[in-house]
Amino acid sequence: MTTPAAVSDWHAFVTDPTPAALRALLADDAVFRSPAVHTPQEGAELTYAYLWAAAKVLGPTLTYRHEWYDERSAVLRFNATVDGLDVDGVDIITWNDDDEITEFTVMTRPFKGLQALIQAMGAALSTS
Repeated sequence: MTTPAAVSDWHAFVTDPTPAALRALLADDAVFRSPAVHTPQEGAELTYAYLWAAAKVLGPTLTYRHEWYDERSAVLRFNATVDGLDVDGVDIITWNDDDEITEFTVMTRPFKGLQALIQAMGAALSTS
């Protein structure tokens, strides 16, 4: 299977992150889920805020290692470094007929890496 357009668009954003590019990726009803927050963050604005913060925190060291996808969803396994700690995780992305992201779920490990990510994301979100 060829790389779905939504995944290609995501990779283009990660390579050259701009606010306009991220906003163009998101459906109005997008939802963001993370181990750092208890409840889903609903709507394009909240999803944008979390993904923009993640781009600032993870972007410089983010490397995607493996990808699995079908017609409407993808799992992208990544590695990154946050405050000197390795973070291993997956991004689970779903999209609509217009290739707009409707759900973005992040899962990360190990626990110390997650703790560093939570702190860094908190700082990035407070300056957004």
